[in-house]
Amino acid sequence: MRYAKRGRLRFTSHRDISRAIERAVRRAGIPVGFSAGFTPHPKISYAGAAPTGVASEAEYLEIGLVSACVPDRVRADLDSSLPPGLDVLDVVEAHAGSLAERLEFSVWEVRIPGVPAADAAAAVETFLGRERVEVERLTKKGMRRFDAREAVVTLTAAGGDDGTAVTAGGEPGPPCAILRMVVRQMTPAVRPDDVLTGLRLVAGFAPPSPPEVTRLAQGPLDARTGGTADPLDLDRDVRGGETGPAVRHVDDHL
Repeated sequence: MRYAKRGRLRFTSHRDISRAIERAVRRAGIPVGFSAGFTPHPKISYAGAAPTGVASEAEYLEIGLVSACVPDRVRADLDSSLPPGLDVLDVVEAHAGSLAERLEFSVWEVRIPGVPAADAAAAVETFLGRERVEVERLTKKGMRRFDAREAVVTLTAAGGDDGTAVTAGGEPGPPCAILRMVVRQMTPAVRPDDVLTGLRLVAGFAPPSPPEVTRLAQGPLDARTGGTADPLDLDRDVRGGETGPAVRHVDDHL
């Protein structure tokens, strides 16, 4: 299942989101299976969840069912049982093995209000010119130091049509840089805030306001096009007797 985390729901922790989904599964009457033991849990597993504070159009989970269901019906029933901002976008019947192993790359968009696109582009050029950009982040295992450059496949900077934001009245507003990056899933995971930290360290790039981060897509990467493939296509292809995932360009997710 692919679902989106939008609006104010981006500030909800993953634990609260998982609780909301479990309640929605019960309300929707979906025949979910349960684990064995003294404290049975619904068989719902999450893959590559986005950090708290980050919106996403490409979150994934798997639900183990005790009886066959029509995917479109599951999508509609579950979506209507979830709060606005948690939106179920796609459901398929699993056929092709591990979903988590297909989530090899993420496509991120980072909007940075108050920053001209040209300033962001100069910082990006400096970042991409480095072989290594080491950053530090506090993790569950303590402070970790790792290379943020290695995971970045592509990184670009742009603005609006004229490099600025536009007000509701149609007048030019403050500048707003937009970073677009394709990042390889690694251990430890390299997140957009790690890339921003790297931009600050190597180029002195320090935005005046918090960035707005959205994950646009997850999946395998096509080396020829630089696009990502829909990880659920493999299940659809196996069901239909085909042999490989249909590759979608990164722009198809925008």
